[in-house]
Amino acid sequence: MGQKLKIAGWVAVGALAGALTTVQLQAVARGSLAPLPLEELQQFAAVFGMVKSDYVEPIDEKKLITDAISGMVASLDPHSQYFDKKSFKEFREGTSGRFVGVGIEITMEDGLVKVVSPIEDSPAHRAGLKTNDLITKIDDTPVKGLTINDAVKRMRGEPNTKVQLTIFRKDENRSFPVTITRQEIKTQSVKAKLIEPGYAWIRVSQFQERTVEDFTRKLEDIYKENPGLKGLVLDLRNDPGGLLDAAVAISAAFLPENATVVTTNGQLEESKSIYKAAPEYYLRRSGSDPIRRLNEVSKGAFKKLPIVVLVNEGSASASEIVAGALQDYKRATILGSQTFGKGSVQTVRPLGPDTGLKITTARYYTPSGRSIQAKGIVPDVWVDETEDGNLFAALRTREADLEKHLGNGQDEAKPLSDADKAAEKQREQEREAARLRLEEETKKNPGGRLLPEFGSDKDFQLQQAIKQLKGQPVQVSKTLSERKEVKPEE
Repeated sequence: MGQKLKIAGWVAVGALAGALTTVQLQAVARGSLAPLPLEELQQFAAVFGMVKSDYVEPIDEKKLITDAISGMVASLDPHSQYFDKKSFKEFREGTSGRFVGVGIEITMEDGLVKVVSPIEDSPAHRAGLKTNDLITKIDDTPVKGLTINDAVKRMRGEPNTKVQLTIFRKDENRSFPVTITRQEIKTQSVKAKLIEPGYAWIRVSQFQERTVEDFTRKLEDIYKENPGLKGLVLDLRNDPGGLLDAAVAISAAFLPENATVVTTNGQLEESKSIYKAAPEYYLRRSGSDPIRRLNEVSKGAFKKLPIVVLVNEGSASASEIVAGALQDYKRATILGSQTFGKGSVQTVRPLGPDTGLKITTARYYTPSGRSIQAKGIVPDVWVDETEDGNLFAALRTREADLEKHLGNGQDEAKPLSDADKAAEKQREQEREAARLRLEEETKKNPGGRLLPEFGSDKDFQLQQAIKQLKGQPVQVSKTLSERKEVKPEE
């Protein structure tokens, strides 16, 4: 059973990354608090004292308090979180798109770290590392037996410190050491290319601080080389979300100025907001507006260009904001499968220089007023992930599958009907079949890619998106259907 869960979890990682939240970074001084429950706090203090004095081993009291805070916040919903010093640093790196390391995209193969690609102009790129190189040792530590996260932690560090990697290059049948000086690495969250004359593809893998600038630059380059564009595919598959202002900006690239992109509603007055397709809603600091620049360079072409947005079960949070806004304004055709369904906003409150609280403060709503929390964006055109159907999609977890998930807040979730129960049973059977299929494929091709790379000539959904733009028949799914929200306990 452990191996089954491990394999299923590996496939689900893209969708589970939906827990990477759409966030607003705020420092707010709370002017007033409700009266504290003194009796319960006295009870907490009594338990703390008993654990400190009576437990079989001495307990670090700082760790005890930190764990208590973490447990309190974790009990709220899957996305609220207390950040200690280490997790706060990792969170900031995730949203900034910057970290200190050697600069390689990696995977695991036969227990070793395999280089998928060195990041352009990174220390690893300059040191001559190549795709398919295997890392066998990090400094004096053999990689065999390490998890991929352990390996990443060992390769990251402080700027200008050195790490020695032992490389095995299969095509040359030799091993050799490479000493690399760590530097700040800027990740690329946007990829783009011309699929064929007149039709372009642009992919956003995460909404980070640099995403809007990278996005507009790539669209500008595509337009300059191909001013006669006929259609664009915006690929948001497996995009787990990120920064709210970046999602508003990307939406603004295609919507009329001042069109509502998303609204939010929560307990606090500051949580009741409307975000529009205008600079004051997405620019973090004074300076040039990349969306306005794109509009000027392209002579407004992207405001009216036909668009298909690709989504799947791993499209969450900020990517759902973009898809929902473009769908509501009938500005794009949404193609793929039902999205993750994370329709809540998390606000990060710094608690000190090194700690913070990420807490759910609002639900968000599409321009027409739809809450997609625990539901997701339902595509206009349902398309399987491959020509042979959805091979592993059944293993992907969605918001409605998470324990303690927040309810939709609009339509009351209903108990499962007989038809719903039959559909759920069918999904369980499909999930088991997908798990067995994955086990077999993993044995045949350990460490290999099990689905075509997004944007490649074997990307079935992308092929269907181009057909949709051309007005040609699309091979729609015969099995996919909408999943309704049910009561969380069910």
